[in-house]
Parts: sequence; C-alpha cells; structure tokens
Amino acid sequence: MKAFALAVACVATGALLAGCSSTKAPSNKDDSAFTYLLDRQGNWVENKVDTLPALPQDSNLMPFEVSGNTPLHFSIDSQSLTVGTDGVVRYTVVVTSPSGARNVNYEGIRCDTYEWRLYAGLNADHNGWDRTVQNDFTRIENGELNAYQAALYQDYFCANKMPQGKAPQILENIHYKRTARSQIR
Repeated sequence: MKAFALAVACVATGALLAGCSSTKAPSNKDDSAFTYLLDRQGNWVENKVDTLPALPQDSNLMPFEVSGNTPLHFSIDSQSLTVGTDGVVRYTVVVTSPSGARNVNYEGIRCDTYEWRLYAGLNADHNGWDRTVQNDFTRIENGELNAYQAALYQDYFCANKMPQGKAPQILENIHYKRTARSQIR
C-alpha cells in the first residue's frame, strides 16, 4: 500500500510540474498598464510629451499640504494630472508666495525610481509654456523646506514604486486629503 501511495504522489508531482512548465513561446502582450516594471533588461522608455496641457485656471487648482513650516501655498491643476503607461505621473503645479507671486511648472514624477523632471515652466510673458527650462529625471530631495515633489510622491502619487491609481483616484485622494500614510493602518 505504501508503494502505491508513493507512486500516486510521484505521478501527481510530475503532473503538477508538467503543468507549471510550458512550451508556449513568451508573449509580448501587454498584460498590465505598467509593464515597464516587469522589463528584466531595464529598457524603460519614457512616453513622449509632445503636447503640453492648457495653462491652469484658478477654478481647477487643488491645494495640497507640503509642510507647516513654509509660507508658500501649493496646488495641482486637476485638469493636467495624468498617469502614463510608463509609470510617470504628470501634472501642473502652482506654487504661490504670500505676496501672490506664482511659479507654474509642468512636471512628472517617476514612481519606480523616486525621481522627478521638469517639462516646461510658465514663460516670462505669463501666456504660455517655456520648454527651454526642461531637465532630465533627477532624484527627489527629502527634507527640503519646500520639497513638494516628495510630498506628492509619498502622500498622493506613488505607493510601492507604482502610481497609486489612475488620475481620478489620485485627484480624489488630494481632494479629500487622503494621503498614502493615512491609509496605512
């Protein structure tokens, strides 16, 4: 009887292992919106940013908290926020000083590497975008008084090196001030 049970166990194990192996060729099918994370060769390619969003309107600005130690006010333009298939969250940020001066940038945060980049800034005439200010992805700095990229990354945009969801979910979290840290309980 023991020999029979051993034979059945061996046959079952063999069948299980055969089921795990496959002679089917690997597929290039996109099974995920964020396939860049699964690329074993490290060949991440950024989506092209050919078209810039419209300049922000005050009615579309959503404030977010960066630090209680800064007099600056930070907002995201809700109409500009997108989550690319490359895992980059792109957005227009408006930084306003107590005197009302504004700095307006179109930026992206790459969730898998904790980096950000500038695509364009408001031009000197305040009537369009200036692409000459763009830079490459650089590490997000922590601990800066006005490190709004770190706040966006950590609180709203990214979790586990991936975007927290699609644009509507991220905007809802900003609107209701639901940070990633407040959701971990």
